[in-house]
Amino acid sequence: MNTSDLIDKVAADHGLTKAAAKSIVDGILKAITEAAVLGEDINLPGFGKFKVQERGARAGRNPSTGATVQIAASKKLAFLPSKTVKDRLNA
Repeated sequence: MNTSDLIDKVAADHGLTKAAAKSIVDGILKAITEAAVLGEDINLPGFGKFKVQERGARAGRNPSTGATVQIAASKKLAFLPSKTVKDRLNA
C-alpha cells in the first residue's frame, strides 16, 4: 500500500472526497514527522509506537575496496507494533 492507496481507502471508508482524505493523511504524517524531529515517541494504542533511535558513529568497510570508512552517527525512526497488530499478523 502506498500513500495514494491509503488516501483512497480513507476516502471510501469515511465518505470523504479524495482531497479531504489527502489533507487528513498528510496532516497525520506531518504530525508524526514533527514529533520525531523533536525526539518524541509517538504512541498509537492498538497500532504501535514510533520511536527515535540514535546510532553512534562506527567504523565500517567499503565492500568493493575493503577499506575502512567512518560511518557518522545518525538517528532513525523505528516502529514497534502493538500486541494487537502482532497477533493479527500471526493469526
